[in-house]
Amino acid sequence: MAEGQACIVGIGETAFCRKPGSGMSQLELQLRACTEALRDAGISPAFVDGIMPFPNLGRAEEFASNLGCENLRFASTIHMGGAAPVASLQSAAAAVTEGLANYVLLPAGWNGYSGARVRQTVTADLASIPGGATARDYYIPFGFTAPPQWYAVIARRHMHEFGTTAEQLGAIAVAMRKHAQLNPAAVMCGKPMTIDDYMRSPMLADPYRILDCCLETDGAAAVVVTSAERARDLDVEPVRILSGASGQPYPADEITNRKDLFRTGLSIAAPEAFEKAGLTPEDVDFAMIYDCFTFEVLQQIEEVGFCKRGEGGDFVSGGRIELGGELPVNTHGGLLSEAHVLGMSHITEAVRQLRGTAGRRQVEGAEIGVVTGWGDFGDGSIAVLAR
Repeated sequence: MAEGQACIVGIGETAFCRKPGSGMSQLELQLRACTEALRDAGISPAFVDGIMPFPNLGRAEEFASNLGCENLRFASTIHMGGAAPVASLQSAAAAVTEGLANYVLLPAGWNGYSGARVRQTVTADLASIPGGATARDYYIPFGFTAPPQWYAVIARRHMHEFGTTAEQLGAIAVAMRKHAQLNPAAVMCGKPMTIDDYMRSPMLADPYRILDCCLETDGAAAVVVTSAERARDLDVEPVRILSGASGQPYPADEITNRKDLFRTGLSIAAPEAFEKAGLTPEDVDFAMIYDCFTFEVLQQIEEVGFCKRGEGGDFVSGGRIELGGELPVNTHGGLLSEAHVLGMSHITEAVRQLRGTAGRRQVEGAEIGVVTGWGDFGDGSIAVLAR
């Protein structure tokens, strides 16, 4: 991949909702987001010759036949859970700069509320378990079955080692909700939250309360990636992909026996991405951090290098990650307060920020942004984007 020679030229989203039924299948939701992304880019489906679906939520052939992509020659899926969209961005950038495709479409979406809820997706079937056989044999039989439980182990250890507090986790939840009030598309727009609301919310898996957890929603988002050369021919402001990287923790299929509980795939990927971009975390104007749970925001902030490990609690406090703060995080409200569309809307929001079209939630003078992904038992991905 030639660094900085690929661009995002189109973004699209459906409406996001939490109700008994969106009236659309998961495929239809994603197709609508794809259509919006192609319209935004100003190209017809016939231009698309690369498609990278989200794992287990669609096949490239389905998208090509339904959209009318007659010249598909690049199809791939990155199996990294919630880290997949940002990791796919890296692969799509490589594809368009190395001549494997001209325009690559990245869709992601699901009926995450009206269909299979997150708590229903983990079964004894190995394909549904991030840890595979290890989780099936050693986690599930003992009631260690759901993401809030798995990640709470890491959060509680951080509190033990570094003195991180519930109020600091609450500061993350409150910041995301504040940003959602500026985003008419957010499910939680019009539903403000205070730190007292957070502290009163029921405990699910200590230290995680209900308000530490991301939303379950129906919705989809998509982006279009092409080369910088082709982007110049389009009537759209492109966003450059300066670099991307991904990684996995060791062991990737187990949490409790890791030598370093805080070392994730992002710990490997972030230094690589910044080195390739020729930048440092200090150069970043905003960050879109995959916020499946509050602590995972704090942990990723540390592992990306915005602060030292153990200092994340102070970093997220006092409005420092809110609009106008030192590092605005998830200006759309994130998974916690906008919607859970598998991390793809973090990319679309970053594009809006760098285009300068985010409205009341615009980060003034935004030139450089970071987007991260978190998946399975700590897979990580990161992209450095620029105006």
